[in-house]
Amino acid sequence: MTKTVTLIATAAMGLEAVVANEVRQLGYEDVTVENGKVIFEADHQAIARCNLWLRTADRVKLLIGEFEAKTYDELFEGIKALPWEQYIPEDGKFPVTGKSHKSTLYSVPDCQAIVKKAIVEKLKQKHGIANWLEESGAEYKIEAALLKDKVTVTLDTSGAGLHKRGYRVGQGDAPLKETLAAALVQLTNWRVDEPFYDLFCGSGTIPIEAALIGQNIAPGFNRSFAAEEWEFIHSAVWDKALEEAEDLANYDQPLAIYGSDLNPKMVEIARDNAMEAGLADLVQWKQMQATDFHSNEIGGYIVSNPPYGERIGDKKEVEEMYQKLGEVLRNYPTWSIYILTANENFEALVGQKASKKRKLFNAFIKTDYYQYFGKKIKK
Repeated sequence: MTKTVTLIATAAMGLEAVVANEVRQLGYEDVTVENGKVIFEADHQAIARCNLWLRTADRVKLLIGEFEAKTYDELFEGIKALPWEQYIPEDGKFPVTGKSHKSTLYSVPDCQAIVKKAIVEKLKQKHGIANWLEESGAEYKIEAALLKDKVTVTLDTSGAGLHKRGYRVGQGDAPLKETLAAALVQLTNWRVDEPFYDLFCGSGTIPIEAALIGQNIAPGFNRSFAAEEWEFIHSAVWDKALEEAEDLANYDQPLAIYGSDLNPKMVEIARDNAMEAGLADLVQWKQMQATDFHSNEIGGYIVSNPPYGERIGDKKEVEEMYQKLGEVLRNYPTWSIYILTANENFEALVGQKASKKRKLFNAFIKTDYYQYFGKKIKK
């Protein structure tokens, strides 16, 4: 079996370029960026490394094949022609999911049933099995996605989504996804020797992700992945990737990271999550109103995802808070401030136009990432 594979790192809308940058930083140069995904050629080692290291991708998929299909017969034959026996062993469990967009074959349940049937036929034939496949072994989750009659067939190497780092023991009503929190940090110019604050820390996701980045800790270090169980990927591949992650972590890097929130319960949850992530002493937590922020530092970074005032009755209160926050932050012209919010009047409320604005989605909410670059400090 060929050792070079095509991998697809899926990404939330607006984060494709961030994911592509991470893929390139891991040393994979042949990168194509499309809507919601980053496609690249790599070796088996990349399956382990990308799952361990990609901070902003949703999951890593292995491309099995692509072909055109406008009839169920074409779908069946196209799926059956793929080399399934190279991936799925006799006892492999292979659930099939599907989606269809702007395609002649629009019934997803029918497509899934045909894909499953075609793979069963192929595996029975190749493994020499007359009756049924047991499916009692490791899981190989297959997706057949149809877009404009083109079928893309993938295996999900990640299992649980990559945002599940394994440290979240508690959360609030609207937790920020870990992948988005990591992107918010990466979209700044923060360096590890500068103070970093989140004034609306909630369950602590942004400061925790900043600490993982600051000490170069692989975000997937404390969890497992579907592909670890797969026979065609040697266990040495995972051992090598974990060893690399351990070697590259800089646990001695001092950091000045602070998280505060008005709700004392959330501060407790944030503290517990940081402890679970092994970062207990790295982040300093405080119960505090955002507008009480004060620092003697000459420069620093504030990265926050404040309440948006989406619920009826909350909007006026939130907008008043934004105005007060603007007054406070104007006292820190050398600080860089990054705020994610769905409130379209944010700039008017804080009384300052952002240096840069970037459209991002927080879950399904359309938001803007307002970036205020601090004035350069003369040395």
